[in-house]
Amino acid sequence: MAWNEPGGNRNDNDPWGTGGGRRGNDQGPPDLDEALKKGLDKLNRMLGGKGGNSGGGSSSGGSAGGFGAILAIAAILVAGYVIYQSFYTVDEQERAVVLRFGEYNRTEEPGLRFKVPLIDTVNKVRVTSIRTAESSGQMLTQDENLVTVDLQVQYRVGDARAYVLNVRDSNQALAFATDSALRHEVGSSSLDDVLTEGRAELAVRVEQRLQSFLRDYGTGLEIVRVNVESTQPPAPVQDAFREVQRAREDEQRLKEEAETYRNKIVPEARGQAQRMIEEANAYKQEVIERARGETARFNQLLAVYEQAPVVTRERMYIQALEQVLGNSSKILVDTESSGNMMYLPLDRLTQGSLSSSGSRMSGSNGQQVDIQTLTDQVLQELRTRQDTNTRRSR
Repeated sequence: MAWNEPGGNRNDNDPWGTGGGRRGNDQGPPDLDEALKKGLDKLNRMLGGKGGNSGGGSSSGGSAGGFGAILAIAAILVAGYVIYQSFYTVDEQERAVVLRFGEYNRTEEPGLRFKVPLIDTVNKVRVTSIRTAESSGQMLTQDENLVTVDLQVQYRVGDARAYVLNVRDSNQALAFATDSALRHEVGSSSLDDVLTEGRAELAVRVEQRLQSFLRDYGTGLEIVRVNVESTQPPAPVQDAFREVQRAREDEQRLKEEAETYRNKIVPEARGQAQRMIEEANAYKQEVIERARGETARFNQLLAVYEQAPVVTRERMYIQALEQVLGNSSKILVDTESSGNMMYLPLDRLTQGSLSSSGSRMSGSNGQQVDIQTLTDQVLQELRTRQDTNTRRSR
């Protein structure tokens, strides 16, 4: 503030009218008494006095009144400055750590807050914003191979007091802790794990170990997420590692295809096996039931046979002939007149077999033959052969 500066160089537009101006190369230092006198005269005139050119008594009284006015104005300015410095605002994203005489006093929440000027020191810390730190380096794995790992750490301030007071440079502490945790975890893993499937697990382990380090150091930082952006072998052997990686991808693809084929074939085979088992059980049940039926019929037939053996035997013979000849397409006719057996090629006459309709026959060429027509042909053939035999007998 202007009021707190020593009476040095001021410009001509100084509201106090000291009029010191800039000192030239050939001028001596300004007369402080003269400048003060001019300032008091102007202030006196502003307050209704007569100025500094009157008699000695009046000049002395005006000077005393002007000096008192200056002190009053200075007191008002100091009071305003103290009041202005006593209040401050904490944003929603911030927390304020208040130190009194350099010692921790309290942590303020968002809002309008009060402090004691020149005694309390306020340190505002953003606690909601997510910050990012990156780390990259070449390190040894457990199987003594070199690998380059690029890491990204997302973090925020979890404890404002610890962030301000416990560690001088929290960002540098985070960098050291990240490098230590990463090298520890990579050194405990094989190269294949770091380059392939174990990369995601590596990020989780590094996050856990890094959070433990920061908690032990008391940095007040909280890890949000750790991302392993890339893991690469050294440049001279990258081509060989890419070939190995492609071979592993092909192996994984073939395994997945085989698993897909297995999932398709095995259920089908199980379904077919179950169907065959069900069919076998059905056939078994059918044979058993048929055998039981045949047994029951034979027992009944046996009882009838014991009562009339001759009749039963002849009936059984006739039924057997009917069953056998019923499946044949040939007809045998026994003529009593000549004593010869007549054979009718019914299959050639019809050129087919009887259809399921019962009233027509289907020939071998797919044409339908009327039963009545077939009967007429059979009777005509019988008459022709009978006439022939009769003429031969004469």
